Amino acid sequence: MFLTFEGIDGSGKSTQARRLADALRKAGHDVILTREPGGSPGAEEIRRLVLEGDADRWSPETEILLFTAARRDHLERTIRPALGAGQVVISDRFADSTRMYQGLRGPDLRQTVDRLHDLMIGVEPDLTFLIDIDPALGLSRAKGRHGHEERFEDMGLPMQARMRAGFLDLARAAPDRFRVIDGSRDADRIAAEVLTLTLATLA
Repeated sequence: MFLTFEGIDGSGKSTQARRLADALRKAGHDVILTREPGGSPGAEEIRRLVLEGDADRWSPETEILLFTAARRDHLERTIRPALGAGQVVISDRFADSTRMYQGLRGPDLRQTVDRLHDLMIGVEPDLTFLIDIDPALGLSRAKGRHGHEERFEDMGLPMQARMRAGFLDLARAAPDRFRVIDGSRDADRIAAEVLTLTLATLA
């Protein structure tokens, strides 16, 4: 089974992805936890290109190509082999993030993202958890980490608000795949809900 976590920066999705992986392992499942951009050696090299540096380092069009290249390598070297071996794959972000972070930043860019996805990726997760949170809170959390991968956080609150609205639109358009989780709650309550929903799908 292929599960993904999505959400704006600072939503807590990375924490919840790790907690779900740990819980499923304790329950006896063979789990691989991965991330995007990244998840394979080549894709991790591209990660450094797209997440570090000035906010205007790349155009949205160039970013789409870079993210698609990273995702293709991730798919070939990590995701498909793991699924073929019967593992549960949990990814912190996947194609939905590119649909939002690049696809919403210019006219017709979402169509470009989707065309490239169909051509080069052609895979959707079985289940996607959207950790939904107020953009101001999420941005405050993300900037509070003082990390070096803050290109998208540096684009500001209006960008985060657009991404949140876009993610919720994606969830409404694909209700069979998405589960929208209230990310403003205590992390333990969120983790318990995510695990319950996952086990129900795995059963």
